[in-house]
Amino acid sequence: MHKNKLVVVGVGHVGSYVLADAMKLRLFAEIATIDILENVAYGEALDQAHATALTYMSNVDVHAGDYSDCADADVIIIAAGPSVLKDDNNPNAIPDRASLTIKNAAVIREVMAGITKYTKEAIIILITNPLDTVTYIAASEFGYPEGRIFGTGTMLDSARLRKVIAQQYGVDPKSVTGYMMGEHGFTAFPVVSRLAINGIRYEEFGTYFPETETLDPESIGAAVVQSAYDVLNGKGWTNAGVAQAAITLAQAVLLDEKSVHPVCTILRGQYGHDGDVALSMPCLIGRNGVEKQFGVALDDWETAKLKASIDYIQLAMKDAKTGPFRA
Repeated sequence: MHKNKLVVVGVGHVGSYVLADAMKLRLFAEIATIDILENVAYGEALDQAHATALTYMSNVDVHAGDYSDCADADVIIIAAGPSVLKDDNNPNAIPDRASLTIKNAAVIREVMAGITKYTKEAIIILITNPLDTVTYIAASEFGYPEGRIFGTGTMLDSARLRKVIAQQYGVDPKSVTGYMMGEHGFTAFPVVSRLAINGIRYEEFGTYFPETETLDPESIGAAVVQSAYDVLNGKGWTNAGVAQAAITLAQAVLLDEKSVHPVCTILRGQYGHDGDVALSMPCLIGRNGVEKQFGVALDDWETAKLKASIDYIQLAMKDAKTGPFRA
């Protein structure tokens, strides 16, 4: 019997926000925290336990744990490893997530070894950067069932896309449909051929919004990427958005929502790649994790952007010595 148990691995800036959001979701009966700093895992869990005494969440069993807690977990969210941080010497810096490859490749292998000692059944949602590379490592090197490991991918990038378009055209972001694909990082790109404002397609924006400049695809993509670093360089790190993405996916799993999100998975024949790269594209998320991958048709500009993104991801994969590039 499922008891809706969550394990959060890594409770730093991001993981602690995941924990807080998970508590508010009211779907988990038990939440365990794991961190390389055991006192941090204990302190974060205790802080949330105290918070429950002030609210309607007092029946949630939240506690510090270890990898044995994964044995009966329904969902495991991994936010372990260092994140890109603000460069105090350059307030406008745009650090590359790929710079974390060597360090976090080792971290994710250590975490997955700990998890798979106890389970290969839980759904694992990855946040750790560089996301595409660590997702590939986790999903391909440990014999985990297909579809049960995936990354938050370009969910947050896609939310930023909708915000950029909404602000440009003076509409509610909920009226904007569209998503980013490719790398969660520099080379993510907007799928403008499928971008719309409540059914008004991108190529029709100039007709229905004649008073507003229609942004070209390159400008849209650049604005989305820049928005991430506006947050980073403002507060020193990013955590709220990606934590909400992870919890949205956890909810989709627990409730078997069959919702479609642009998450990071290993390609299985889409776009001429089979098992050699992980990136974000629309996927159906349900109780079994990624239940379908949608290799949507792309226009020429998007196809070129996808190729560039794959090339960039595979450079990071070489640094991590993963998959077909592993020494």
